[in-house]
Amino acid sequence: MKKRIVILGGGESGTGTALLAKEKGFEVFVSDQNKMMDRYRQMLEEKDIPYEEGGHTGRLILNADEVIKSPGIPYTAPLVQQLLAKGVSVIDELEFALRYTQAKIIAITGTNGKTTTTMLTYHLLKEAGLNVGIAGNIGQSMAGQVIDDEVDYYVLEVSSFQLDGIKEFKPDISILLNITPDHLDRYGEMGDYMESKFGIVRNADKHCDFIYFSDDALLREGVINRDISAKLYDISLSNTSKRGGHYKEGSLVFNLLNHRFEIPQSETSLRGPHNAVNMMAAGIAAFLSGVDMKAIAKGLATYRNAPHRMEYVAKVKQVDFVNDSKATNVDAVAQALDSFENPLVWIAGGVDKGNDYRQIMDKVNRKVRALVCLGVDNRKLRDAFHDHIVDLLEVTTMKDAVVSAMEYAQEEDTVLLSPACASFDLFDNYEDRGNQFRKEVGNLKNRIEYNDNNQ
Repeated sequence: MKKRIVILGGGESGTGTALLAKEKGFEVFVSDQNKMMDRYRQMLEEKDIPYEEGGHTGRLILNADEVIKSPGIPYTAPLVQQLLAKGVSVIDELEFALRYTQAKIIAITGTNGKTTTTMLTYHLLKEAGLNVGIAGNIGQSMAGQVIDDEVDYYVLEVSSFQLDGIKEFKPDISILLNITPDHLDRYGEMGDYMESKFGIVRNADKHCDFIYFSDDALLREGVINRDISAKLYDISLSNTSKRGGHYKEGSLVFNLLNHRFEIPQSETSLRGPHNAVNMMAAGIAAFLSGVDMKAIAKGLATYRNAPHRMEYVAKVKQVDFVNDSKATNVDAVAQALDSFENPLVWIAGGVDKGNDYRQIMDKVNRKVRALVCLGVDNRKLRDAFHDHIVDLLEVTTMKDAVVSAMEYAQEEDTVLLSPACASFDLFDNYEDRGNQFRKEVGNLKNRIEYNDNNQ
């Protein structure tokens, strides 16, 4: 009798898992609490994979031999608890997919910076001529790619939600960039969130490598208090690293395998101290994967950041507009603020994720000229800053946010969309929010240029 695999969630991750499970000869069933997208429904139908949407039918799920759940479904969900009580194994897509590949795995996590570091690591390996794929919390499903399994390396962005569902996951190279308060609505305690992040090295052995940012106090404490078997490589902006990377007088300094290399940040494509950390992490991972430092330097110069991550949009009457819609927590906003010396008009707001705005109060006081609160309920953001910022306005449309920000801005200022919040009150996701920002900035620029030309 075929082993029965049930997949909870019919999005990118779930559909890819279903296709891989079908390919490997399992009996497969997909169940989604919500309505599935047409393209995922079509992919399942083409492979004759049964599914349901708009709810979960217990009798079709509780008889599973193994369940692969969407990362967005917490282990505390009643259906998951019923499965666990019956002794059914409940895992994540990555855990399932990695059973069927011999490729080397580079896994990257952290509260912030993991998308940039993942894409940058992928870029360095690809530009150096290695056969590499990218997956995890970014791009195409890992399981879907493993069906063909045509690469030698996978670079994975791994969220804490995905790490919650691992048992034997053991990356060859792991990167942990930082641990700051996030998703406390799901984890409740920072200790639980921290434990989830360190799951990336839970199964590491002496043949594995672990790269981490030692300036992060929580991360440093976690490394000290854990028996991590992997070889350690630390990254620092303030201290010299004996094995790893550090920042000195504007240069990325690598100390690796008894060799010392320096790459001026001015000769790379990314700015700001947080990106220095991201580049050192990616550079170390690439070097450990066999890429020479000359190729790494070239790759750091040619890389272009992903949309919605400190993305320059346009200059309108000597005011720069920057799209950092991906910044959905306070620490990400802190990194964005650190990247600018000129005054800022800050657009923020959305669905609060348990933010403590005291962490950025000093930076905001020093750098922000005005705050435009964009959201359905701006009370927490407004209450945090109304005594600290002279100009503060609440709006509920992106058009109003952009127009208002331009009215506050002076020449040489930057309007920064860096929300510190989730997007789901007014937008489909952070991409939709960023795309609407781009669109409204473009509309503003066109209106101003038209009026200037017709005066």
